[in-house]
Amino acid sequence: MARVSQEHLDARRRQILAGAARCFARNGFHGTSMQDVLKEVGLSAGAVYRYFAGKEELIAAIADEAFNGIRRAFEEAAELSPPPTPDVLLGRVLRRVFDGQVYGMERRVCAALIVQVWAETLRDDRLARTLDEGYTGMRAAWAKLVEAYRAAGLMSSEVPADDVARTLIAAAQGFIAQEALFGGAEPGALENGLRGLMSMNPQKAS
Repeated sequence: MARVSQEHLDARRRQILAGAARCFARNGFHGTSMQDVLKEVGLSAGAVYRYFAGKEELIAAIADEAFNGIRRAFEEAAELSPPPTPDVLLGRVLRRVFDGQVYGMERRVCAALIVQVWAETLRDDRLARTLDEGYTGMRAAWAKLVEAYRAAGLMSSEVPADDVARTLIAAAQGFIAQEALFGGAEPGALENGLRGLMSMNPQKAS
């Protein structure tokens, strides 16, 4: 029997995740059964359970993949000299989330799925741990980026790096929530808003 290539295994895993994400986005986590996922991806139960033991593992994998992608964007930015400013970087990350049409879904549907994952962590300890690990990793990546800003002379050292990291993550999370709830949350608007805030000069107000 011919051996299955790693590329085939990776493609099949992504096919399953994409189908599950579409089901979750349409009907929510609790309104989606594994039978729904099987029907969506057009595979047998054995083929799917080879990769995922159940719905909880699918949800955790989707959450983990989303966090890894965003964290990589931050880490790549920290390696640039000088690194892109927060307005440019957050716009870039949100375009990766939205315009990349994760799992082939429209922007608002993708945002809604992310918000569902956040909400699910309140009742699922395993998913909460996945989310916590992702959040901790993002904070570390942003803190590293703050150090790169300081090394390039773009930011003072008065404010703790983690405080800056948490604030910028909150800005991205809030924009994703806006898109999920109301639609029309263009990454360019976030860029412009942050650029405006960054241009404030407290000395002129005194």
